[in-house]
Amino acid sequence: MGEITTGHYVALSVVLFFIGSVGVLGRKNAITVLMSVELMLNAVNLALLAFSRQWGNHAGQMLAFFVIAVAAVEAAVGLAILVAIFRLRETTNLDDMSTLNE
Repeated sequence: MGEITTGHYVALSVVLFFIGSVGVLGRKNAITVLMSVELMLNAVNLALLAFSRQWGNHAGQMLAFFVIAVAAVEAAVGLAILVAIFRLRETTNLDDMSTLNE
C-alpha cells in the first residue's frame, strides 16, 4: 500500500464537493439541500486541513474551525426557518416554498 498524500485528500474533497453540489442543484427537499450544503462545507474543510498539513501551517486548521462554527449556525438558522415554513405550508418541497406571500 502506498502513502496517503495531499492529492488523495484533495481528490476526496473534490468528490464530496461535487456530490454536495449535485444535491443542492438537483433536489427539491429542503432538508436534503441543507445536508448537501453541509457536505460541501465539510469538503472545503477537508481541503483546508490537507493543505495545512502539507505546509506545516496551523492557519488552515484555524480557518476550518471557523467554517465548522459557521456551518453549525447555518444549520440551526436554516432548520428554524424550515420549521417555520413547514408549520405554515406543511411541506418541505422547495417548489411549494417559492412564493411566500400567503
